[in-house]
Amino acid sequence: MKKTFLFIISLFILASAFAIKKEADLLVYHCTIYTVDATFSLAEAMVISDGKIIATGNKTDLEKEYTCKQQLDAQGKFIYPGFIDAHAHFVGYGISLQQVDLTATTSWRDVIKRVKAFAAINKEGWLTGRGWDQNDWKVKEFPTNEQLTALFPDRPVLLERIDGHASIANKKALELAGVKAGDIINGGEITTKKTAAGNNELTGLLVDNAVELVSSKIPAISATQFKKALVAAQKNCFAVGLTTIDDCGLDYTVAEQIKRLQQAGTLKMRLYVMLSDAKKNVDWLEKNGAVKTDRLNMRSIKMYSDGALGSRGACLLQPYSDQPGHYGFLLSSAAHFDSVANWAKQKGFQLCTHAIGDSANRIILKTYATYLQGKNDLRWRIEHAQIINPADFNLFGNNSIIPSVQPTHATSDMYWAGKRLGKEREKGAYAYKQLLQQNGWIPLGTDFPVEDISTFKTFYAAVVRKDAKGWPAGGFQLENALSREETLRGMTIWAAKANFEENEKGSLEAGKLADFVILDADIMTTVPQKLLQVKVVATFLGGEKVYGKP
Repeated sequence: MKKTFLFIISLFILASAFAIKKEADLLVYHCTIYTVDATFSLAEAMVISDGKIIATGNKTDLEKEYTCKQQLDAQGKFIYPGFIDAHAHFVGYGISLQQVDLTATTSWRDVIKRVKAFAAINKEGWLTGRGWDQNDWKVKEFPTNEQLTALFPDRPVLLERIDGHASIANKKALELAGVKAGDIINGGEITTKKTAAGNNELTGLLVDNAVELVSSKIPAISATQFKKALVAAQKNCFAVGLTTIDDCGLDYTVAEQIKRLQQAGTLKMRLYVMLSDAKKNVDWLEKNGAVKTDRLNMRSIKMYSDGALGSRGACLLQPYSDQPGHYGFLLSSAAHFDSVANWAKQKGFQLCTHAIGDSANRIILKTYATYLQGKNDLRWRIEHAQIINPADFNLFGNNSIIPSVQPTHATSDMYWAGKRLGKEREKGAYAYKQLLQQNGWIPLGTDFPVEDISTFKTFYAAVVRKDAKGWPAGGFQLENALSREETLRGMTIWAAKANFEENEKGSLEAGKLADFVILDADIMTTVPQKLLQVKVVATFLGGEKVYGKP
């Protein structure tokens, strides 16, 4: 009788033990997990259910508490929160995949060769391309359009510089846009040259606001082309471990197209969309309010203060060292910046502003300060914050202004930035460590397609500050390099925080989205020269594998 009783009790205890186990969808184990939580703790397993992380720890303990429908042996690999690109142009990148790829061209002749090859296959409509950079050529001068006009007398051509702040148009494109020699536009430049007869003649080069005179004449792509572009962009982004992307500067009509593709399940990428500061977008946001789903977040307006350093459109306090008397220019008036800042503060929307030059940064920082008036949690951002006067760094910290920077800009520009700025002024450029110290955190991005979408190039540039060949030997202004932990945080939790999303993503903690990436090597310990060789094994979004072998 006693043995029977003990047997029954044992069965009851055993049954109770199984009864209290919780059901879950997936157990990921046999890995090193960088949780990127407050203490930067490590784990070796995690449990996922309904697209969210339930728990992290070790496999033995987790299996005592959870019964999982599936298990994933990560085979000793390394897991990180899904990477977040805090500044990019996702839609623009997708569209660029359908155009002539002019990145890494070695000369204007190389550009012409690529355009001809593209035109031979794509025989109708505008010829558009993106990615040329005269700073990469032996002859580092802006091109002129004679060859484009001769090759395509009846077909409009517009080729965008790598930074998106200058383009070259042929004669047909300029005619369709009604652009004439002698035309003047605020915040832009329509360049001309003297003919033998002493007349001014268009060169085809357009800078900043002048580009829109021609680009606005290009027919909008169809819904089918738009879908194709974004699906292609998404595929490439998942392949480098990106799970959230900040698309910096869209019209609300484009954002609505994105939302429809997400609702249909065609577009899975999570996007934080900033609407450009055109009146139609401001009015739409005020009328409709912020938009927040698990895939789409819209709560900000983006202003554009100046152009880019590479095309000498960045607005500087002192003239360009390589072009005396030229300061660059603002793209809008100071009154416009003030008006939008006033509106954003009153309505409670986030304000983000493109600012490259030290003059542009000073104007925007002081405009922000007028309305922020000290410490706050509005998280107004300055996108790029590329060149800062030493006297202005404190304006970030004093007013809780967030510098959103792109590390690969430093390693792309370092070959010629000193010529534009001079060595003394260059010290305040790409100063990521100084900017980090202002608020104690800093979001990182790429600005793709201006730069490569590679997350590993971002990490390498931030930490090592060299190019892929290891130049310069001592690193570019290494005093402003970020540590590996700071860089990983900048690509995950700090990027999420810049979007007001740190409570739902950016770290691998219980209750957060199961967005994570598996890498074949540990970027926290891999020697610098091998960081660019690291590969993504798999990318997961909400616990679903969106990249990697089945």
